[in-house]
Amino acid sequence: MRYLGKEFTGKGVTIAIVDSGIDVSDPRLAGAEIEGWSIELGATGHALLSSDFHDENGHGTEIAAAVRSRAPDAKLLAIKIIKKQLRTTAELMAAGIETAARNNATVINLSLGTAKMGKALLLRDCCANAEEAGSVVFAAAHPQGNVAYPADLPETVGVQAHPDCPADRYFYFNPKRFRKKEWGTLSGKFLTHGWDLRNNRKWRGSGMATAYLSGEAACLAEALAGHPLDTLIQTLKDRGLVPVPPEYA
Repeated sequence: MRYLGKEFTGKGVTIAIVDSGIDVSDPRLAGAEIEGWSIELGATGHALLSSDFHDENGHGTEIAAAVRSRAPDAKLLAIKIIKKQLRTTAELMAAGIETAARNNATVINLSLGTAKMGKALLLRDCCANAEEAGSVVFAAAHPQGNVAYPADLPETVGVQAHPDCPADRYFYFNPKRFRKKEWGTLSGKFLTHGWDLRNNRKWRGSGMATAYLSGEAACLAEALAGHPLDTLIQTLKDRGLVPVPPEYA
């Protein structure tokens, strides 16, 4: 990523991939610094960590490859909360976010979410704690534009996807201009493309879009090293293109 006349690659920045783990043998990740854990919940609800974060279904590896395509020198932290089937719980998402923040991830990528309103407070608390620890959570928006958590929480950066977005651009829907009453869940979110550019342009939606923006944020974090988290997020917003409503196009 180019910023103020210099190139940045995410060097010195840790990106947590809270997903299904990472296959470290994937050629797209050759040379990457990767470590991580697998999380399960015990009978008492406590998080149990193990060192095996191997990806059993491929989703996390695809997300990691997309992140690395934008931030090739960032450190990847795999937080496995999904096994063979692409299913998890809000409790595991919360544990994954907390684990990532405790291990100094500047960017936490969550290319998934839940529509269950009853889990919003749990996720909001853990995202707020992550923010206080110096981490920012990037979360995938609901593919049909419904409310989803944690993407629709004020403590996170929500990301939506559209197939017509250019591969090298992203948009920001400033809520002061794009009010929620007219723009719904797009208000306050980022929008970019969700194509898997390395897999015959397969459409992956908001999960892939989130990964691309996470990589962009890691490069910006390198460029803004030493600045507070608010500066990173505001700079990301300032760099986003302003959408032009159809009636003004």
